[in-house]
Amino acid sequence: MPLSRERVLATALAVADAEGLAAVTMRRLGAELGIEAMSLYHHVANKSALLDGMVDAVFAEVAPPAGAYWKAALRRHYASLRAVLAAHSWAIPLLDSRASPGLATLARHDAVLGVLRTAGFTIPLAGHAIAALDAFVYGFAVQEAGLRQVPVPDVARETVAGVDEGAFPHLVELAREHVLQPGYSFAAEFDWGLDLVLDGLGTQLT
Repeated sequence: MPLSRERVLATALAVADAEGLAAVTMRRLGAELGIEAMSLYHHVANKSALLDGMVDAVFAEVAPPAGAYWKAALRRHYASLRAVLAAHSWAIPLLDSRASPGLATLARHDAVLGVLRTAGFTIPLAGHAIAALDAFVYGFAVQEAGLRQVPVPDVARETVAGVDEGAFPHLVELAREHVLQPGYSFAAEFDWGLDLVLDGLGTQLT
């Protein structure tokens, strides 16, 4: 298969997914692709350009907002973003930190703003809305990635078992009455929180 920018980026994503972003070096990518590392510079100008391309490739996987009703369209879009971030958790700190965003990145932000503007959000309010929504989803993705290593029920169990009687009563109450109950899932908190943000934004429309 001939070398291409798309193949370089796909290989970089695969390495990052398997081993983390620190494992993505030009030398490693060259080894994975069976080429000299210098050959990569025909397709990406430097490491920064590689990271730009990787971020854009992540955004390209997110389903664009679609549908007539703004809340439903954004709910589906942000659910897709959460799923993509779960697959590429290394990308979360990079998503809005690139000085040269790619076309998929720009298209994603433009589409969300378009949904908000069509729904009647003013320009400033649309800016507030996308900031709040992205902050919630990125933050949730960070928590979710961490909790894959230490699940919430395990933490709750340790908390209940390890504290003195009467200490941290509210944490113990939450653990016993909510987290350790049958059917609890931290993942379900995402839908609740996203609906809360969307409903709150809806109250700002006049």
